[in-house]
Amino acid sequence: MSEPKKIIIDEDWKSQVEAEKHALDEPPKAEGQPAADAQSPDEDDMEMPPASFDLLVTSLVSEAMISLGQMPHPLTGKAGVQRHQAKYLIDMIGVLKEKTEGNISAEETSALADVLHQLRMAFVAVTKGA
Repeated sequence: MSEPKKIIIDEDWKSQVEAEKHALDEPPKAEGQPAADAQSPDEDDMEMPPASFDLLVTSLVSEAMISLGQMPHPLTGKAGVQRHQAKYLIDMIGVLKEKTEGNISAEETSALADVLHQLRMAFVAVTKGA
């Protein structure tokens, strides 16, 4: 009748995998930089503090204060008012307060309400002066 179909197996992939495995085991050849520097962490990549609710709020408050001209911008060193950005950040803190209600401690709730009130008063003062 008919001959059984012959299965063709590509054995070449095994040699390619083996060559790639050996290439990974060898240290990379330097192209302008030593290999040790390639694995060392970037000097600008500093250790970060653990994530927390307080740190999130502090970060947003700092940005809002910079936008209100209450603090100098960390990169330029100049203080300037950006009302739209300040309003956005204050509104974001308000949303955070609203969405976390009942899920955070009494101290966190009080601190969030206080800082939100202070930022809103600062915003009013800045916009009336403009």
